Amino acid sequence: MTTRISARFTDLAAQGRPGLVTFITAGDPDTETSLEILRRLPAAGADIIELGVPFTDPMADGPAIQAGGLRALAAGQTLAKTLEMVRAFREGDDATPIVLMGYFNPIYIYGVPRFITDAKAAGVDGLIIVDLPPEEDAELCLPALEAGLDFIRLATPTTDEKRLPTVLAHTAGFVYYVSITGITGSAAPDANAVGTAVARIKQHTALPVAVGFGVRTPAQAAAIAAGADAVVVGSALVEAVRKTLDQDGKATANTVVAVETLVQELAEAVRGVTRQAAE
Repeated sequence: MTTRISARFTDLAAQGRPGLVTFITAGDPDTETSLEILRRLPAAGADIIELGVPFTDPMADGPAIQAGGLRALAAGQTLAKTLEMVRAFREGDDATPIVLMGYFNPIYIYGVPRFITDAKAAGVDGLIIVDLPPEEDAELCLPALEAGLDFIRLATPTTDEKRLPTVLAHTAGFVYYVSITGITGSAAPDANAVGTAVARIKQHTALPVAVGFGVRTPAQAAAIAAGADAVVVGSALVEAVRKTLDQDGKATANTVVAVETLVQELAEAVRGVTRQAAE
């Protein structure tokens, strides 16, 4: 089945360049501002968008994304509102892939069958659920795949040769390689080590490999993109939101523009790279 995600990676391969995957937190700092940021990401250069679903216990996320999630929750963001954001985005963009990234609890509370139906109808293309291991595939992964949603799995520096086939068994869309051990935004990745790791993963799968966690600057993004099919930037964009808020934590005239500008800079850097990963 061709999905928006697979179609986008096919396009990137035809262009001979790596992709830029951008992460923002849904509802940060409020639903209206967040939706405007979401709408501007593709034109700014985002090839794929990860939309974070706020959760009260984001164990894989660093301080920046944790804070963004808390801002969103305080502003009243819910999973239902996040799906509504995707639906509103799709009114003007039917091509850019959107991946929901988060934790299983909000989906469990929402109800898995209902969530899958509503996510598909809203225009969601894939899921990254960081706290659902392969051993729990029956909970969400398998029914999501059956409905046509790509289920994207994380591989890490500690995922060894014995574990990797299990991780990849039901992965679809792309593999998300976590470039560091630890939480998001906590350290800078080593581009050489990442290239080696991506090559190792590609010995086990034909799926594209996107690399994230710790990528903050255009220079870092370009260095990582040289050895991957795509690079993921998240914490830096969430920080760009935070730095523009007023003393009450509300959006200002600079909030949307700051994120848009950073994405443009990241995209320019990444698009200057000739992709090696798929050669």
